[in-house]
Amino acid sequence: MKTPLVSKTQVCIIGAGPAGMLLGHLLRAEGVDCVVLERQTPDYVLGRIRAGVLETITVALMERLGLDARMKAEGLWHDGFNLADGERLIRIDMAELVGKRVMVYGQTELTRDLMDAAPERGLEVIYEASNAALHEVESDAPYVTYSKDGTEHRIDARFIVGCDGFHGPSRQAIPASVGKEFERVYPFGWLGILADVPPCNHELIYANHERGFALASMRSNTRSRYYVDVPLTDKVEEWSDERLWDELAIRLGPDAAAHITRGPALEKSIAPLRSYVFAPMRHGSLLLCGDSAHIVPPTGAKGLNLAASDVHYAAAALTEFFTRSSNEGVIAYSDTALARVWKSERFSWTLTKLMHRFPEDGPFERAMQVAELDYIASSRAAQTSIAENYVGLPV
Repeated sequence: MKTPLVSKTQVCIIGAGPAGMLLGHLLRAEGVDCVVLERQTPDYVLGRIRAGVLETITVALMERLGLDARMKAEGLWHDGFNLADGERLIRIDMAELVGKRVMVYGQTELTRDLMDAAPERGLEVIYEASNAALHEVESDAPYVTYSKDGTEHRIDARFIVGCDGFHGPSRQAIPASVGKEFERVYPFGWLGILADVPPCNHELIYANHERGFALASMRSNTRSRYYVDVPLTDKVEEWSDERLWDELAIRLGPDAAAHITRGPALEKSIAPLRSYVFAPMRHGSLLLCGDSAHIVPPTGAKGLNLAASDVHYAAAALTEFFTRSSNEGVIAYSDTALARVWKSERFSWTLTKLMHRFPEDGPFERAMQVAELDYIASSRAAQTSIAENYVGLPV
């Protein structure tokens, strides 16, 4: 076996999705050396169709980096969103209730902004780095090995940050005796369609219908994203575009249906839903951010935003370590991040339970949903709580 090529950095980041790229930019802005490793090509990373609703924290990080120009020009500010119960729209006016808004801007576009700025900001990103493995994470001298173009490489670092998603190697580097998993797998998936058509409503609609859940969302004024929940046994091939549009029209209700513009699918897929938390989010010199440590059902629009808050905490902790020789932030990272993670998990779980019909639910559970929606419709306090969580809790 050939001796690997060795390089050194202060922080090695695994994963060049939005979490890894955000962290890399934040560290470089503070003068911290870092390298980002990504298993896939840039085009593959940009091809992932993911979230589109940005919380206050995510927008603020892009503003802080000075990478918000295109987001502000092309993104859509939303003052509210809607819960539908089959008979009415219950509007949650976030701007009026809590004085904050969310930004509709696709994760793909945010990632593109971060990738495009990397060269001029001095952020080194190594794509097509295969077989990444983490070593000696319990020590003060961890390192990562990987292969690229047939050559073995090794990066010596002081810290490794895993931003490599649920299936990446970072979480696997924490011994089973140390980590604990919390999981709830839901008995349905979201069938989503992306189409170049104007949205049926200028704000999102989350619908609870007797036939199941539906969501009307968008990526822009000319690109829409819709979802319905389906059994996990369903296959995408069973759902023609026409069948899906018909189902959306029924579940979203007549008012929304009247404004639906149909079009061919740019992308159509079924995503299973789960709630998942791994603790701790730090082990030795390894920190976890985003999907490597937690998954939320997309009902609350928390996935990307929760990764952004992790990155906020991790960047502050690592910057403190390298610029002020203090490890207090690193020591506190897991507890600090998990406190917000669990609150976001709670909100996403609660909204999922409220807006979906579960196979095991009977008349009592349905009556509880009706009562909860009726309470929300008539209570400013309930609407304020939902708005506070939807725009993102303080970091």
